[in-house]
Amino acid sequence: MLKFLKGVVGGSGTAVKDLPYSIGEPYSTAWGSWVHQRGASKVDGSPVSIFSLSGSSANDGHLTAGRNGVKRLRTVRHPNILSFLHSTETEIFDGSSTKVTIYIVTEPVMPLSEKIKELGLEGKQRDEYYAWGINQIAKAVSFLNNDCKLVHGNVSVASVVVTPTLDWKLHAFDMLSEFDGNNESSTGPMLQFEWLIGSEYKPMELAKSDWPTIRKSPEWAIDSWGLGCLIYELFSGVKLSRTEDLQNTNNIPKSLLQDYRRLLSSMPSRRLNSSKLLENSEYFQNKLVETIQFMEILNLKDSVEKDSFFRKLPNLAEHLPRQIVLKKLLPLLASALEFGSATAPALTAFLKMASWLSADEYSAKVLPTIVKLFASNDRAIRIGLLQQIDQYGESLSAQIVDEQVYPHVATGFSDTSALLRELTLKSMLVLAPKLSQRTLSGSLLKFLSKLQVDEEPAIRTNTTILLGNIASHLNEGTRKRVLINAFTVRALRDTFSPARGAGIMALSATSSYYDAAEIATRVLPNVVVLTIDPDSDVRSKAFQAVEQFLQLLKQYNDKASTGDVGTGATGTLISSSLPGNAGLLGWAMSSLSLKSKQVEQSSSNTLNSSTISPLPSSGAGGAAVNDLAPVRVDSRSDFSADFADSSNHQPPSPTSTDGWGEVDNSIRGEEDDDDKDGWDDVEPLETAAQPAVLATIQAAQRRPVPVSKPPAVQNSRSRSAIRASNDDEEEDDSSWGSAAETGSNKKKVSSSSNSKKINRVAEETDPWRGAIAVPKPSSKDPMKTGGGDDDLWASIAAPAPTTTGSKSSFAGRGRGTRTATAPKLGASRINKSSS
Repeated sequence: MLKFLKGVVGGSGTAVKDLPYSIGEPYSTAWGSWVHQRGASKVDGSPVSIFSLSGSSANDGHLTAGRNGVKRLRTVRHPNILSFLHSTETEIFDGSSTKVTIYIVTEPVMPLSEKIKELGLEGKQRDEYYAWGINQIAKAVSFLNNDCKLVHGNVSVASVVVTPTLDWKLHAFDMLSEFDGNNESSTGPMLQFEWLIGSEYKPMELAKSDWPTIRKSPEWAIDSWGLGCLIYELFSGVKLSRTEDLQNTNNIPKSLLQDYRRLLSSMPSRRLNSSKLLENSEYFQNKLVETIQFMEILNLKDSVEKDSFFRKLPNLAEHLPRQIVLKKLLPLLASALEFGSATAPALTAFLKMASWLSADEYSAKVLPTIVKLFASNDRAIRIGLLQQIDQYGESLSAQIVDEQVYPHVATGFSDTSALLRELTLKSMLVLAPKLSQRTLSGSLLKFLSKLQVDEEPAIRTNTTILLGNIASHLNEGTRKRVLINAFTVRALRDTFSPARGAGIMALSATSSYYDAAEIATRVLPNVVVLTIDPDSDVRSKAFQAVEQFLQLLKQYNDKASTGDVGTGATGTLISSSLPGNAGLLGWAMSSLSLKSKQVEQSSSNTLNSSTISPLPSSGAGGAAVNDLAPVRVDSRSDFSADFADSSNHQPPSPTSTDGWGEVDNSIRGEEDDDDKDGWDDVEPLETAAQPAVLATIQAAQRRPVPVSKPPAVQNSRSRSAIRASNDDEEEDDSSWGSAAETGSNKKKVSSSSNSKKINRVAEETDPWRGAIAVPKPSSKDPMKTGGGDDDLWASIAAPAPTTTGSKSSFAGRGRGTRTATAPKLGASRINKSSS
């Protein structure tokens, strides 16, 4: 027979006429005279099973029974009955004889006997899987007997096949017939092809062909007997050879033994209906059966039941048969998540089960579902995906991340939920290395620029951490424009001490990207002033950073002295081998609690009420905070902070763009001003009332550093600094919290010598108290100096100087109306009028 089939199909998957499927290798076993072979669709290559039956003539009895099986399988549909796809019949003339072959194409399945050997289950897991399989076959038999009034006639291991999801399906319908016991006029055999059934599988009345007794018996009598034969073959592990072997019950589970005996009752009328078997037997009451049944009717469950079930599922899955979990439960869970019937806790179970797959199976079965879930509108699902991104992020390809995942993730940057914003930020630690430079510079940095002025101090801190981590993935031009401004002008001047600490560490970890001139003129001046920070942890980090950067400058000096560095090469990058410059690879995005804003406010209030001290002894913001652990940020480990919820007071929301003075590197040339995409000229965050010590530090950070320029380097912009003062006795008060120094006046600085001189107000105690005038911006738009229309980080400069003495007023945050005085040469003074 096999040789004949190989001749028909050409021996290597050659197509049969009128059969749009290719035929592959056969399985070792099949029911009756049928041959079961693997196959595939010619259209999409999807796998199928192909059953074939051959006869010597069209009137062959096996072929007649086979045609009956094709007709029945085509018309009977049930989840536990083999799914029919296609059928055809071919004739081949071989000399004087004719060979007829029937083909049935079904869903891909494997003979049950081969699948059992392949799984190799033992003990409790084997019994649980058998319980699930018998449950499915019993449902199919009950459907045929009770609902359709049909009799299968040959239920056994040979008539059961298994799908790729390990579901059991009933087939072999060649003998399937209507039950005609209610028709008194019926005579003759009820099962037309009962001769195909082996004598070992026939109950006593069928073996004797006692059709009157069969017709008086319940419609399930014959198939209940067959169900008993199936149970015996499963647990004994051998094919039934004679009817008497059914009396050997040594291998039958005790919880199933009583029902097994009732299925094989010698009196047909007393045999157990298959539907009652499912309802009454305690054998089917196990975790595997209950779990799968719950998943199959998930849409009928309410949200409370779903949540409870999915929270228990990760632990439960560890005790279930691993193959059943991966091939049955995992696809069910993936489908439930994709179509929205599963709740967010299901994602945890899904990812845990998926972790047991091989890399190839993970990419094929799990990642497509995850990518689809990123487009979900369910906020809980999105939060779950971001919280567990470490589990699957590395498996996502760069193209999928850049084109499909990131556009959906990026919506979380502007979400109203602070938790979602923070999780979105943290997810970039995994996703950013897979993004293209266009996405990094054109999209991600713009979102980070907004998050660095977020109302949540924890998010501001984590933004600095993230930027330090992804600095290596930015191109050189972007690093030059972004890093120093983001770390010094914003992070080091943040009112939240962990944010300042993060800025120091980010500078230290990215020190290899700065040249000698930038370290000397832009980095060190901003870090040194934090050596008197109110927070002891910030002070400690500041001292470490100062030592590190001084050591880098010493290395540069040694190289310059020996001639390794060319004369005037102030832009030479310094390659550091110091431990502090090992990078941020050891940083992790551990959560800084969103409750940190209560700590920020508490620390700020304590500082305002305390005596100003340049070196306070307290380690948490300069003062002790009740029941609050100080925030520690260690460069050798994760950034972390744990805060107690001690207050519900909300700090004022920091501004996003207003209050930013112009900051520029006088060493930089004009070529850097044409393409700006982030942190070019920014100003620190503002609060209603700054602590005096912190205000002093911030004022010092904003002090311009005069640097003699090489002849070939042009100074594109001068620095402007606005000094904030809390002294109520002074009439002259400068504000850095209002928009772009509106009301201040600018004058041209006389150039009697090569270096520009700035006039200072003599009566001021602090020589940096007055506002430093800036040159007139080259752009027509006073709010833009170098960036494009879509550039969030274009510098925000002072408006054009006025020529009249008219007054202009503006409202700053928490301040009264201010008037502008007549312009003066050098530094202009801003008089504060009492409100």
